[in-house]
Amino acid sequence: METIKKHFFSDMGVMLGRSMRHIFRSMDTIITVTITPIAMLLLFVYVFGGAIQTGTDNYVNYLLPGILLIAIASGIAYTAYRLFIDMQSGIFERFHSMPIARSAALWGHVLTSLVSNAISVAVIILVALIMGFRSPAGVLSWLAVAGILALFTLALTWIAAIAGLSAKSVDGAGAFSYPLIFLPFISSAFVPTESMPSAVRAFAENQPVTSIVEAIRALLSGQPVGNDIWVALAWCLGILIVAYLFAMRAYKRKAAAIS
Repeated sequence: METIKKHFFSDMGVMLGRSMRHIFRSMDTIITVTITPIAMLLLFVYVFGGAIQTGTDNYVNYLLPGILLIAIASGIAYTAYRLFIDMQSGIFERFHSMPIARSAALWGHVLTSLVSNAISVAVIILVALIMGFRSPAGVLSWLAVAGILALFTLALTWIAAIAGLSAKSVDGAGAFSYPLIFLPFISSAFVPTESMPSAVRAFAENQPVTSIVEAIRALLSGQPVGNDIWVALAWCLGILIVAYLFAMRAYKRKAAAIS
């Protein structure tokens, strides 16, 4: 058992290195993922910020959590794209003919998504700091924020894996991310839900993005988090588990077809 685990983690490390090399050789993926959220950050803060009432003097602080989630939702589309390309190019067939753990190739894409999105998030936070973002949060609060963002990334990445494994075309592999990118706009990411019409408010307050945004916002502002963090974790874990099960089922079906 220990030998199997050792080989699995070493194989997964090789696959992670392979995927990361592809990204660093084509930095436009990370640049594309960060440019749009940064542009939105600039637009909402310097153009719309003065007209939006959020009850805070620093709109950058209010806006940043939602922008980070949009960046992650944009980034995971590339995971689906890269996975689809690997499946279509026949590289998975070559991997399966080698003495490596079968799921290592899939996990390589998942971990690559985690690392590349972490880079994008770090870049956006640096830009926000230049724009005036300030946080009294301590180390533990920042670690909690990092944990929530990582869990959110993993949850969406497994959804991306389903799309990458099931899509019939390149466009289909990435199209699933559009509703995920749009979801923060119907949440408390940009404006308080109290300002929304009743039907929209009901949806906004009961969808996962709002609880995740509110939890991150409270942690970064040094305020009591309350139940938002538990609701956020429940959403992330629930989505992660369900998506993982469906993704592994699709992957095993593909692997069986290859064999």
